Amino acid sequence: MHNQELLKLAVKAADDKRAENITALNMQGISLIADYFIICHGNSDKQVQAIARGIREIALENNFDVKRMEGFEEARWVLIDLGDVVAHVFHRDERVYYNLERLWGDAPRVDTLSELNS
Repeated sequence: MHNQELLKLAVKAADDKRAENITALNMQGISLIADYFIICHGNSDKQVQAIARGIREIALENNFDVKRMEGFEEARWVLIDLGDVVAHVFHRDERVYYNLERLWGDAPRVDTLSELNS
């Protein structure tokens, strides 16, 4: 439940910053890196940074560790390592190029946004 709570908090933080096309993938049994991946994008460098900052802040406010955050200054692909949840915040152009959803196509999607809105 701990991981799912963190996942929901991070997705909500991204949604609050108007991240687009938020996708959560259940990586359990697929990757040793994390239990969940969040993939989303912003349309400008500033928005990418705001989304990443929002995810980081909500995790810290709720006493979750932020192991590291990489790529913040460049704002093209920001990786936020929250341990069992890893958030990938892309600039729109980079997301299309790297297409992580296709790379991890065998991972089931988690419908966290509908849970947040209900």
